[in-house]
Amino acid sequence: MEQAMQSSVKKIGNSAGVVIPKPMLAAIGAKAGDRVTLLVESGRIVIEPVSTSARSGWADDSRRLAAEGDDELVWPEFANDDDAALKW
Repeated sequence: MEQAMQSSVKKIGNSAGVVIPKPMLAAIGAKAGDRVTLLVESGRIVIEPVSTSARSGWADDSRRLAAEGDDELVWPEFANDDDAALKW
């Protein structure tokens, strides 16, 4: 799906920005607020959404919670009547 739309480069402080129309963001699977990677290839600026693992950062957060002593169960464990008979 190739789309051509015009926009303008706007001054933002010491930098510049371009308004990207919502349909173009949707075409690359991105939305306002998402992180993107910018590349320059053959005189063009290429914008790609940053793909992260669904569990990215979980290990660091778990270590931090344990260090703060905030890693106990929030809900009590749910047992079944015959759990004592299970062999692992």
